Amino acid sequence: MATAGNESPSPIIRVRGLVNRFGEQVVHDGLDLDVMPGEILGVVGGSGTGKSVLMRSILGLRTPDEGEIEVLGVDARRSDAESRRHIERNTGVLFQDGALFSSLTVGENVEVPLKEYHRDLADVLRYEIALLKVKLAGLPADAIDKLPSQLSGGMRKRAGLARALALDPPLLFLDEPTAGLDPIGAAAFDHLIRTLQQALGLTVFLITHDLDTLYAICDRVAVIADRKVVAAAPIAEIEQLDHPWVREYFHGPRARAAQAGRDRATASND
Repeated sequence: MATAGNESPSPIIRVRGLVNRFGEQVVHDGLDLDVMPGEILGVVGGSGTGKSVLMRSILGLRTPDEGEIEVLGVDARRSDAESRRHIERNTGVLFQDGALFSSLTVGENVEVPLKEYHRDLADVLRYEIALLKVKLAGLPADAIDKLPSQLSGGMRKRAGLARALALDPPLLFLDEPTAGLDPIGAAAFDHLIRTLQQALGLTVFLITHDLDTLYAICDRVAVIADRKVVAAAPIAEIEQLDHPWVREYFHGPRARAAQAGRDRATASND
């Protein structure tokens, strides 16, 4: 979605004046956000700030009360079939814990979007594509025939990622992808996301509370507070923000440990 000449690329996601209410509770009030092509954007905020509500609004899974949302050049608030199909066909979503169909094997889960959008594919070709995505997500080949109940939590997340990648979408949404994983498993998943993003040219919208993830792989961080995005910038700039929640979150002992880990990794790569 780059523009001609030396102009900056257009946002792949553009949100303006977003308002989301649940009864008398106002979750978002005039929220603005741009997500640029090819970046990993980490979205953070305290409990109840509406990180997942924002993602669901962008995906068209929730109708906001006010505001404009444009995704991949399409008005995400339009309900016509063509607009919805364009967004669904070009986005992949990894919900928390994978959100797999428990009665289907991993391969059958990955094949669900293929059956929806490529109905003319032969069964054997669908299976081969599913196997490719399973391997791409870092799972062993034999995981394709297993049920979600036969997988560990980390493997279920990878299976959900394989399904999210089934249609080769340019835009990937990840909702707390490392939640519940041990530090080694979380670091491995972070590395996988960065590798896939670079290899496939993905744009990634990543909701997380994991400071290690923010420091390790995010190009920019969007902070939701006071019902808005109070800042969206590289993490070094976010750390300088004079805001109570930002100070508490990014300058506590866990943040210092995450920053030290990033510095060690950078030094080892030099």
